[in-house]
Amino acid sequence: MPNVHYGLSYIKTCQWETLAGFLIFISIFFMTLFDALFFNVFKHYKDAKSKKANQMATLYISILQIAILLVLGVFFAGFFNQMNMDTMSQEKAWFLFVLAAVFIFFKNWIQYAGRKRKVLNAKMLKKKGTNYSMVMLWLLPIACVVLALVILQAI
Repeated sequence: MPNVHYGLSYIKTCQWETLAGFLIFISIFFMTLFDALFFNVFKHYKDAKSKKANQMATLYISILQIAILLVLGVFFAGFFNQMNMDTMSQEKAWFLFVLAAVFIFFKNWIQYAGRKRKVLNAKMLKKKGTNYSMVMLWLLPIACVVLALVILQAI
């Protein structure tokens, strides 16, 4: 007969396990999405500028992730403002954003500098992935920044 726990601690454990599973799923989904976008930019610039392809792709992924972070930060700042919650000052929030942006840039620089890019190269050569237009790829971070500015003006 299996152990059955119906206590409050079991319910709390289930909620945390579900939340942890959801967060792991989201992180894996976005990491594979960013990996695919990185490889598309890398392939495009590899043909055009062979020496700077890795730098351009790393710069693109960093800019995109920072722009998404900006949109989320501005959205939650507006949300908390509407809910009359005083969580932190605007200066502290911008300082935290800059720290997170520097962390994202260095994380991507380390992640895509060596072995990860070679493994990604081998995986993507086996698969026939979709090639995205470079204009559309560069419009993504621009659209995120514009959306963040619109939300910031609404606050």
